[in-house]
Amino acid sequence: MPITKSAKKAVNRSQKLAVRNRDFKIRMKIAMKKFIKAVEKGEKVALTDLNTIYKYIDKCKKVGVLKSNNASRKKARFAKMFQKAQSSK
Repeated sequence: MPITKSAKKAVNRSQKLAVRNRDFKIRMKIAMKKFIKAVEKGEKVALTDLNTIYKYIDKCKKVGVLKSNNASRKKARFAKMFQKAQSSK
């Protein structure tokens, strides 16, 4: 348990940030899963779907949920997946 006033504030802040980070991460993962399922089913995926994933990845990177290289790697893998899906159609 925190004893000092600043330690109590730090605990509150870390709890609020954890909730915010979880929300960003959940939104990103939902968009990713939706895209992956569409590709696996052979459905047509649009460029807007890829842009949505990019938007969420960039936002997570901006607020510090993802590190820079991790975000870049995810974007590259989804771009590759998108190209593969487009070429197979």
